[in-house]
This record gives sequence, structure tokens and C-alpha cells, in this order.
Amino acid sequence: MAKDPSERTRGIIEYDSRIRLETGRLVCGLDEAGRGPLAGPVVAAAVIFSDDVYIEGVYDSKKITRKHREELFEEITSSALCWGIGIVDNLKIDELNILNATKAAMTAAIDKLTEPPGIIIADGNFYSHPMAQVKNVIKADEKSFSVAAASILAKVTRDRIMCEYEQVYPNFAFSSHKGYGTAAHMDEILEFGYTDIHRRSFKLKAITQLELGL
Repeated sequence: MAKDPSERTRGIIEYDSRIRLETGRLVCGLDEAGRGPLAGPVVAAAVIFSDDVYIEGVYDSKKITRKHREELFEEITSSALCWGIGIVDNLKIDELNILNATKAAMTAAIDKLTEPPGIIIADGNFYSHPMAQVKNVIKADEKSFSVAAASILAKVTRDRIMCEYEQVYPNFAFSSHKGYGTAAHMDEILEFGYTDIHRRSFKLKAITQLELGL
């Protein structure tokens, strides 16, 4: 049986509380959005809460509706001790590769915090930071309150960016597919070609270079 939202929220808050008590340090949650799309930036967010702040509904951003994410964004940013956003654009992604670009976005988010993190809980298994202890956790956005909050900030920020890009590139429904490789997005690329925000280093499985005229 699925947990109700309040029980789920208490569970992930307790996860952070245990680490805070065990280490005596500020816990920073770190997550990203946009590793997989064919267009647009990769965005990372870092969040530190000073104590056991309770915001019902905070969880993995992929399992929350868009409307709810937008509401939680405002609650998180107003309740956090500090938070930071890091953005790496498609040109830098092509230069660095997506893994290194994601790490760069995460470090940029950490660098924008006004308080130094004591321990960083990072979603995934690949991040390291020269100035702080990092605890890499698979699916941390389902286990840690601060990571879940960071996942929401990263997702909402990136979605807003992609919606703005649709105004610049009206032939592409970026507000809908957010740059991911959907069938509709593939059709747009075939008809209109790449935009300036497409990641040229990403291989399009469904479209050959011949079809793109490259």
C-alpha cells in the first residue's frame, strides 16, 4: 500500500535528521534535471534546511504534478536556510560531455549557497566536491527531504527555461516535451532542423544524419 503524503514526508525528513544528528553538520541536498534531453541546459539545485522544516508533498519531482511542483518551489525557497541553482547550457554540454556538465552544474549550485554545507547528499553515484563530504545515494530524491526539495527546484527552473525557449523557437513545443526525445520533438527536428539550443553531441537514435542533411 502506498504511503500517504504526510507519512512519506515525515519519512524523508527523518532521513536528513539522522544524518544531521550523527554528523552535527548542515545537510545539503543536491540534484539535477535535464541530463537526458536533446536540447536545453542541464540544471542543478542545492538546498539546505536549518532544522526539520515540514513541507508536505516534497518528494521526487518526477512523481509530482507540474502545478504542485510550482507551489512547492515557492514554499521551499522561502523555508530553506539557503539554496542555489547551477545552469550549464547546451554548448558547454557539447564541450564537456553530459556527465561533466552535470557535475559542473552541481558545483555551481553549491557555490551559490550562502552557508557552507557540512555534508552533501547527492542523488546518483558520481558527484564529489573538494570542500565538503559527499554522500552519493541512488534515488536520493525518494529518501532525503533536502534532495527531494533540490529536485523540485531544479525541475521547475529547467521547465521555466524551456517554456521561455518556445517563445524564441515557436516551431518547437519546448513547453510540452522540454527538449526530450519524444516522437513529436523528433518530427520537429526533421522538419525544421536543429536550433541553437540543441545538443549536437547527442546521438539521435531515431533520426540519421542523412535525414537531417548533415
